[in-house]
Amino acid sequence: MNEPFRAYWELMRLDRPIGTFLLLWPTLTALWLASHDFPKLHLCAIFIMGTFIARALGCVINDILDREFDQHVARTKKRPLADGRLTVMQALICVAVLIALGGLLILFLNGTTRILALIAIPLAWIYPLMKRVIPVPQVVLGFVFSWGILMASTAAVRFVTAEVWLLFLLSVLWIVAYDTQYAMVDRDDDLKLGLKSTAIFFGKFDILAVVVLDVAVVTLAVLIGLVAGFRWFYWVGVLVASGLFVYQWFLTFGRDREKVFVAFKNNAWVGFVLFLGVVSEYPPSIHFF
Repeated sequence: MNEPFRAYWELMRLDRPIGTFLLLWPTLTALWLASHDFPKLHLCAIFIMGTFIARALGCVINDILDREFDQHVARTKKRPLADGRLTVMQALICVAVLIALGGLLILFLNGTTRILALIAIPLAWIYPLMKRVIPVPQVVLGFVFSWGILMASTAAVRFVTAEVWLLFLLSVLWIVAYDTQYAMVDRDDDLKLGLKSTAIFFGKFDILAVVVLDVAVVTLAVLIGLVAGFRWFYWVGVLVASGLFVYQWFLTFGRDREKVFVAFKNNAWVGFVLFLGVVSEYPPSIHFF
């Protein structure tokens, strides 16, 4: 991989797909929940591609706004904007290209979903700024990261169903939980730079906060299953997700930065098993359009 290409690849975090999976599984889950069936294949394709684009766009915007801070954080100082491999202008061109690609995708969606997609663009610029302003920026991230859930529902049935609203709330709380774990890794650097995070806000109660939030996520998952009338397949997924949360707690208890980061990444499996649980309730009845 040549150096300029590698720099753009890293700028969009395509070398670190964990964030894409954390976005992808709840978004696809919303498609299935709203459709009450195997979704139309073109919608699956649009939201899979859209998730990759949205995550890449969010990462580029984040790096543009945080480039001066990233130079002073051990985990981020080698990012392409922080180490000078790319310029701000090159990053802005990347933003424009990603927005254009996303714009092509939304042409195939209905009007309501297009409006939500357009709202998502300014939202993507908000979260990095919130780290300078409010003590719990992860709450803002929760809404921004969960936006695709609402779009998936309106794309499938033109409105947001009751189950999807519950999934949206679940996603917001889940994101606050796992991004608190993520912020625990950077807490010392953030304190030096004057940045804010839930890890700093919760202080010595950070682990307790993660546990409480995870319990709330499982509770909402149970409520979704009850509202949707799911059978035992889904409940196996909820049980496995609960076990994964317990595993994460054990990793987090010692506050070892490497183990906490492993706990954070494990959340991709939580999203995957909950997605499988929902999919298992709707046997394939494939529609292309």
